[in-house]
Amino acid sequence: MKESADRNKIIIRTSIVGIIANIFLAAFKAVIGLTTNSIAIVMDAVNNISDAASSVITIIGTKLAGKDPNKKHPFGYGRIEYLSAMIISVLVLYAGVTALIESVKKIINPEKPEYSAVSLIIVAVAVLVKIFLGLFVKTTGKKVNSDSLVNSGSDALLDSIISATTLAAAGIFIIFKISLEAWLGAIIALVIIKSGFEMLKDTLSKILGERIDAELARDIKGTISDFEEVNGVYDLVMHNYGPDSYNGSVHIEVPDTLSADELDKLLRKIQVKVYQTHNVILTAIGVYSYNTKDPEAVEARKKVSEIVAGVPNVIQMHGFYLDKVEKTVRFDIVVSFDAKDRSEVYKEVCNKVQSEFDGYTLQVAMDTDFSE
Repeated sequence: MKESADRNKIIIRTSIVGIIANIFLAAFKAVIGLTTNSIAIVMDAVNNISDAASSVITIIGTKLAGKDPNKKHPFGYGRIEYLSAMIISVLVLYAGVTALIESVKKIINPEKPEYSAVSLIIVAVAVLVKIFLGLFVKTTGKKVNSDSLVNSGSDALLDSIISATTLAAAGIFIIFKISLEAWLGAIIALVIIKSGFEMLKDTLSKILGERIDAELARDIKGTISDFEEVNGVYDLVMHNYGPDSYNGSVHIEVPDTLSADELDKLLRKIQVKVYQTHNVILTAIGVYSYNTKDPEAVEARKKVSEIVAGVPNVIQMHGFYLDKVEKTVRFDIVVSFDAKDRSEVYKEVCNKVQSEFDGYTLQVAMDTDFSE
């Protein structure tokens, strides 16, 4: 809880810095743009206003996301951060479309700009401010895993490039008396629109649900595998309820000699260790037992492993157990998404294994690889 509170404070503090900086930059650029009759600088000022609004949304989103879980939302409000990031993306898109419309108007009815040394110096300073602000916000966003801050920081760095191009246009006009203001404004608008679409796409992808980070999955499996009784870790499924907020489930493979009491102790130790190490709540731990007393069962496992390994697009086999009393062979297979028809791969495995174990009933589950 303390880590979450500290994270929220960092996000809010960083956002406040962004708001103050963008309001000052917008005010200066608006004055310069209007006095020099520069549509590009005016559009740049509008973009700064949208950046300040983005920071306000980030603060509101962070505050709401930090609310404690309740009866209606038992998993908390962490996903609100994704919604705030999506709103920021839409704002960036809106700013880009507005800038494009205004630029097209100026292309149709052009007006010559009038620059002064003071105005160009202010714009140059604004470029430097935006670079430092963008790097600061984006770095902080990555550090605390905040999409809203990362989006705001990326947008600020893009703004610095946009401001630099307005300086270039001013230089071209002063030297060659060629006004590229309106055309530059249109190019800037298209760049902003593209950036907004990319931000929106990334945010929507996270709302829909993405595969867990492979490194985190390996670390969690490694932590669980460190327990002496655990022979294998499989079927890790993670549900994301906001940045750095995960609930999940997993299967472990243990020897068939463990008692219920020993297994209960082991599962509780695993849950505590994973939470303390990775801040992930394992809401369920399934158990596969493997044969340790019957040499024939051990050989049968090797044989099935060889059969499964020979079938294309089968990534893994696990959870094998042979029961001579009930005449059953049970195991799970992980079939790749690359397979043209995953059900056909499953049937092929079942047919090949069944031919080697005549008289036995197969209990084969087809798993999906959710983590790596």
